[in-house]
Amino acid sequence: MTIANYVTLGRIAAIPLLVLLLLAGLNGLATIFFLVLSFSDWLDGYIARKYKQVSELGKFLDPLADKILVISVLIILVGMGKAGALAVILLTAREFLVQGVRIHAATAGMIIAASPVAKLKTVAQIAATAMLMLNLNGAAAMLWLAVLLSLLSGGVYIWQSKILKP
Repeated sequence: MTIANYVTLGRIAAIPLLVLLLLAGLNGLATIFFLVLSFSDWLDGYIARKYKQVSELGKFLDPLADKILVISVLIILVGMGKAGALAVILLTAREFLVQGVRIHAATAGMIIAASPVAKLKTVAQIAATAMLMLNLNGAAAMLWLAVLLSLLSGGVYIWQSKILKP
């Protein structure tokens, strides 16, 4: 276990508290907590690289923690009527598909790095989720931008994995 892995595990462990804050109607506090947890994604990567603590466990857990964080909040927001179900279904399906592609690629000894579009997708998802939590104007449009970027970056992952090529 590394410090970076503890940060990642802490992010996962904190998700139920975030969900409780949302369900209690403490949207401002929940949004701040969500943004802190989202920032911890950058932090664990920084720690892992700076202190040479990159691990196989971290490579697996970090993207999984990010997906659990965003999808958990979006599902709660759908239940609260703040996010569209179709957009969240598309985002979730893309995450499952990409995770499957990553696993398939890993069995072939292939590591697929996150593309610039995937990084932009992450920023859009975080922004959309925070905007939805706060009922801000333009939140639905930002969510659909995140969906578009998610589907585009998912296509990039599939292309890079060569999973569909003979």
